[in-house]
Amino acid sequence: MNQYGKIAHDHWQKHVPRRFEALYDPRRFFDQLGEEIEARVEELTESMRPQLGADYLANLQQLNAVKRDAESQALQELALLPAEDDETEA
Repeated sequence: MNQYGKIAHDHWQKHVPRRFEALYDPRRFFDQLGEEIEARVEELTESMRPQLGADYLANLQQLNAVKRDAESQALQELALLPAEDDETEA
């Protein structure tokens, strides 16, 4: 399981435990979801890639910011579900 699958796994386990428990094969599910998120991060990173200048450190900073933004967007799109409503259990 890659880092994105682990983030999704932990989020689901904590915030949507009923959906997590309903998964037939959680390991396989989060392995696949992690791969989907990684592919989406790469796609978003490429589409948001800035024009780079001559300053190496400035370029590195820009590229790191783009990657963080892409990771955040991909996780929100594919993995970070809203928390389950505890009142529905009563």
